[in-house]
Amino acid sequence: MDVVSESLGHAVAAAATRPIPRSAGAQVRFLVKRLKGTRPVADLLGVSQRTVERYVREQIKTPRAQLAARLADEVRTRWQPRVKENAKKNAAVSTGIIVETRARFGFTAAPGSTDDGRIRRITQHLPAAYAARLFDAQAAGAPEQQLQAVLAEGLQQEYFKDRGRRADGLLVEFTDIDYVELSF
Repeated sequence: MDVVSESLGHAVAAAATRPIPRSAGAQVRFLVKRLKGTRPVADLLGVSQRTVERYVREQIKTPRAQLAARLADEVRTRWQPRVKENAKKNAAVSTGIIVETRARFGFTAAPGSTDDGRIRRITQHLPAAYAARLFDAQAAGAPEQQLQAVLAEGLQQEYFKDRGRRADGLLVEFTDIDYVELSF
């Protein structure tokens, strides 16, 4: 399950400043305009071109639940791309990213300290460098393990090591992820 990449996608989608169109006709018209024709929209949604044309003219107003969900998802991914890109760029350059997670954190540390992993709920702001690394890795098609490793390194530096002020030799393991929510 791709917890981190899904959460990153939700965070990017939340950066939109306006809601997506509400009616099915308006959503289909948006997709037709964006994809430049009814045939690509029909292929995307898995319906006939005639059905898409009927939605455009509002001869059909209420899609089946499955089609309505797919339609809303496709519109949401294509909605306000410049706003989303600007929000990502801003997070990667200046503001950083906020991570809220509940997961098992284990440690490799100096002798005499406890290294038993335990479940923790952590909310931590990570600097822009980690946001940039997350976005770059996702854009490059990195696997979920690599995205988790970037988050683990960020949490290790910012939360557990307090930006290098304590726990010098500490290495953090980020496993058994219950949830991850990212925002910027």
